[in-house]
Amino acid sequence: MLNIQGASGKDVCDSSLGRTRRDILRVGSSGMLGLSLANLIQLQSATANNNNNKNDIAGGPGWGKARSVIMCYLQGGPSHLDLWDPKENVPDNVQSVFKNINTKLPGVQFTENLPKLAKVNDKFTMIRSMSYTPNGLFNHTAAIYQMMTGYTTDKVSPSGQLEPPSPKDFPNFGSNIIRLRPLKEPMLPFVMLPRPLQESNVVGKGGTAGFLGKAYDPYTLYPGGGDMDMKKMTRIKIDDLKLRPEVFSVRLNRRANLRNTINAGLPTLDKATKDLNLNSYYEQALDLIVSGRAREAFDLAAEGHATRELYGRNTFGDSCLLARRLVEAGTRVVEVVWPKVANSDNHSWDHHVGLSNRMKNQSAPMLDGAVSGLISDLDERGLLDETLVVVIGEFGRSPQRGVSTSGNGNSDDGRDHWPYCYTGIIAGAGVKRGNVHGKSDKTASAPLEDPVHPQELLASIYHSFGINPETIVYNHLNQPRELVKAEAVNAFFA
Repeated sequence: MLNIQGASGKDVCDSSLGRTRRDILRVGSSGMLGLSLANLIQLQSATANNNNNKNDIAGGPGWGKARSVIMCYLQGGPSHLDLWDPKENVPDNVQSVFKNINTKLPGVQFTENLPKLAKVNDKFTMIRSMSYTPNGLFNHTAAIYQMMTGYTTDKVSPSGQLEPPSPKDFPNFGSNIIRLRPLKEPMLPFVMLPRPLQESNVVGKGGTAGFLGKAYDPYTLYPGGGDMDMKKMTRIKIDDLKLRPEVFSVRLNRRANLRNTINAGLPTLDKATKDLNLNSYYEQALDLIVSGRAREAFDLAAEGHATRELYGRNTFGDSCLLARRLVEAGTRVVEVVWPKVANSDNHSWDHHVGLSNRMKNQSAPMLDGAVSGLISDLDERGLLDETLVVVIGEFGRSPQRGVSTSGNGNSDDGRDHWPYCYTGIIAGAGVKRGNVHGKSDKTASAPLEDPVHPQELLASIYHSFGINPETIVYNHLNQPRELVKAEAVNAFFA
């Protein structure tokens, strides 16, 4: 069965391309390899030669330094006051219950929850002025969507969930990056693990390629097991990257040769695809499967005991270690999503109640070990110079404990959602080391200096890849849209 979908609108960035992402060749039962992987590679290569357009006309500090990005996404909204922006001489219901500790940087303190990060904060930039001002987004899903796409969802409520993912959604920033900076070697371009972005029953909002099409969706690695199962990453299954036991490499290549023979006898198909260079896409798909490059990157057992301990033997630590292995093998974008639903209990960051115990004994130790280990390990391996690391949540927590800001109930030992001021980390790929960008006010309620909107953080990520944030893409209605309506923060970069 053949089905050639006809031409439709194309991005301004793709003016040199004969066919666009919608011109998809679909082959049914005659596919000997199963064409989904080859088509995926084909579609993700559609912009490989698109290097002379608007997205390359920029520059400045940090421009084009990143080869890969790892985003550690702390869904749920960690409390900045109880981690990395503690305050002194403030009312009792504002001050953290945790003690302050000194860090590698004179005059910069964290709480006792982050002893390992305190020893390596000379390697990254702290952003203590993240803010959604003037329009706060108190809803997890709305704030997650904006952080991941740069746009606000159509339906926003103070609290509660929104509509599920849609093909009309704006793309996750990772999808935009792999489209505009496709890989040249056979490797998974975009991986998301160990669980989807999620608030209650809204799963994956902001985590797909949206109107770019499924060809730019991330490869998702969501192993089975409950969120409290800390060994799940050691049992990951990657069957779609393995050869079936009865199919050896030689046999698979022989099948590919048979496909070529069949195609040679189909002049209609040849004519329809003469400019698409399909053979190269089949070869890349075969290379990815036969070489085992991606499969080997997921093998945590290849790491030594000391490295495993460095990251922490838990879901988040293992995921950060896998992220390092993936970028080392050539993956462009890795999103490590905090391994708990945004609005949930136990080691979630949504600390409406029980903050003292949950922060000290569950959330903070995993964060401290994994992120400090990731940054140190990348640096020691010489990978930090070309790998951008971003650690961020969708918002912070309310300066006052026990008050309601989003319609949720909060105990005296809990803080509500707070989008007006919070903290994040950015490191590598030309980012300043040992730097604190911005400053919060006395109670960490609002930025006092250099506020940074999530859109500006996204713009800075694009900038780091040598992509102009104002690059135009076309949505599902053929309407032009910027990647993000913001400019990069040049002050992040050395």
